[in-house]
Amino acid sequence: MPVDVLVGLQWGDEGKGKIVDVLAPTYDVVARFQGGPNAGHTLTFDGQKHVLHQVPSGIFHPHIINVVGNGVVLDPVVFRTEFQKLTDRGIDASRNLYVSKKAQLILPSHRALDRISEEARGGGKIGSTLKGIGPTYQDKIGRTGLRVGDILHPNFQERYAEAVARHAKLAAFHGRELEIEPFEDDFFSAVDFLRTLRLADTEYLLNDLLRQGKRILAEGAQGSLLDIDFGTYPFVTSSSTVVAGACTGLGIAPAHIDRVYGISKAYCTRVGSGPFPTELHDEIGERIRQAGREFGSTTGRPRRCGWIDIPSLRYSIMLNGVTELHLMKADVLDEFDELKVCTHYLTPSGEETTQLPDLSLLETLTPVYITLPGWRTELQNISDPERLPIELKQYLQFLEEQLQVPIRIVSVGPDRVSTLHLS
Repeated sequence: MPVDVLVGLQWGDEGKGKIVDVLAPTYDVVARFQGGPNAGHTLTFDGQKHVLHQVPSGIFHPHIINVVGNGVVLDPVVFRTEFQKLTDRGIDASRNLYVSKKAQLILPSHRALDRISEEARGGGKIGSTLKGIGPTYQDKIGRTGLRVGDILHPNFQERYAEAVARHAKLAAFHGRELEIEPFEDDFFSAVDFLRTLRLADTEYLLNDLLRQGKRILAEGAQGSLLDIDFGTYPFVTSSSTVVAGACTGLGIAPAHIDRVYGISKAYCTRVGSGPFPTELHDEIGERIRQAGREFGSTTGRPRRCGWIDIPSLRYSIMLNGVTELHLMKADVLDEFDELKVCTHYLTPSGEETTQLPDLSLLETLTPVYITLPGWRTELQNISDPERLPIELKQYLQFLEEQLQVPIRIVSVGPDRVSTLHLS
């Protein structure tokens, strides 16, 4: 059986967690392939809101095997806290979850280095979530990191001390100390908890499940425009957020990839620093922020809001080989008389372009819009796709024509039931 992959097409926060939860019942396995506690996947059902940071979003379905892949960076303290919240809600996450021994560990010193590094940038801050993600991936690439499997070795404490000593030298370069002692007891307690879970060579597990005919859904974090190679560098995350990352982050061959679900909001948001061509700095942007409750599920920071951007979506669709689109939070635009869609950009010299250039030019582009009528209808009351207002159908049709990819799902509310499947 094939592997289907779900990726965000914007700067993250597109609603991937909800779609995983909606699609999960048709899969046997949900596997997270990159990122760490800097990601927040929000799921709402039965009147309750659930936010997951590292646990895969299939965890609420008892029949599904959930896998934390080797491409993930794992914070044991955050992981244990997530488990406790799930336990408090009557969910035994330990019975159907596996963690790759090759996943990298986030240490307290990584979090300290993240803050020191960001503060050292002054006015040129990247917009880090300060969760230790960047320093952990730096250690991974530098071949000095600690992995989940290392906690099973008798000399783990010694390896940890060596890592902290290296990090202390980096902190001293900035004239700072790590100041991690208050956090170490909690860290080692969480490591003890991690040892009680199913730690496995998950690349073998996943390929064995494929041979058994099991269906796997690969779950990405963040968004394609935050990809370390193809995103708006340097204002990006530290991992590969596109479909290619599912292969390296899980240990599955490209030949197994079948469907690619691309997730986009009906508008656009971004958290932190970096270019954002269609950002709205006016009352309309604030209306979108309040209607969409656009505040980071991980950081609580207000998200920057703007109109949907066709050139950037085309770029993400191209990179990922998207086979179908899922449009989220259409209901946020219910109260607008008219909507704008960016179809192309103008360069400083007045030339038109539909391509997403590098950072130095991207910041100088002027978006060009067309205007479409709003639907002025409360979408959350609609459960039949046929009853969608004609203006929304026109909006969807225009996006499909521009992007050359079918829209198969439209989300009209936060709850899992507010998800309309289109033919």
